[in-house]
Amino acid sequence: MPHRRKRRQKLPSFQPLPFPSRLPTMVRKQRAIPSLLREWEKVKRKKKKRMSCSHQHHSCGHNHGEGDDDDHVEPGQGQQDLLYSLIDKQGVTCLNESSPDMALAILKPFDQRKDETTYLESDCDDQLILRIPFTSSVKIRSLLFKSGPPDQTPDQLHLYVNLDHQPLDFDSAASSTPPPTSKLESVPVTREVVEFPLRASKFSDVRNLTIFVPSSLGGETSRIYFLGFKGESSNVGRSAAPTNIVYESAPRLQDHAKVKGTESGANSFGQGR
Repeated sequence: MPHRRKRRQKLPSFQPLPFPSRLPTMVRKQRAIPSLLREWEKVKRKKKKRMSCSHQHHSCGHNHGEGDDDDHVEPGQGQQDLLYSLIDKQGVTCLNESSPDMALAILKPFDQRKDETTYLESDCDDQLILRIPFTSSVKIRSLLFKSGPPDQTPDQLHLYVNLDHQPLDFDSAASSTPPPTSKLESVPVTREVVEFPLRASKFSDVRNLTIFVPSSLGGETSRIYFLGFKGESSNVGRSAAPTNIVYESAPRLQDHAKVKGTESGANSFGQGR
């Protein structure tokens, strides 16, 4: 029989996968994912910021200047670290005030810090020298200050610590003799209470504080509505030192009573036998 050749089987034709045709679209989508994530992060940050601001408005009584709520301050009280109770009010003095005892009127309790019915205003010109003694040594961490209208706002505040033997006058203040302990040269123009942080190393043992106002921002006089201090008494935590200590250069035996069991011939366990 003649040899019959086997018929070759035709290989099936495979359809191309859809992946290559869809590749450009998928690449475009992958490239768009980072930008979408960035937009989503921005949305989340804005939402978080709105929630935080809403919480602050609810908790602080819409007062962004000082961060406290006047509705929760009892009359005559305020922040516990305010040094109002440690000011020697009978010893407060002021040079160039337009009326007597005006300086004492600006040293108010914390709940009256926004009151503008009483204030201190200069007389002949826009300069003031205010001396404030304390009943004990204090550590001052910051100064609270509320000034007058824009043109009557002090341009600077010069602070002097413990001028006991040489009270400050206008001539010595103008010549910086003695030099001020600190200068507050950026007094903002605002009717809100401003807090100036002070360096603790310079205001750690303050018995009295002298404040010099060299000029105002263009007005003929300077005006101050409130002045306060934050800190604490330097005597807090100190125990009184003993005063009846007797020191001996050389002890004498006859000055000390004998302890029983230490007579001649006795050891540390009792009488000798």
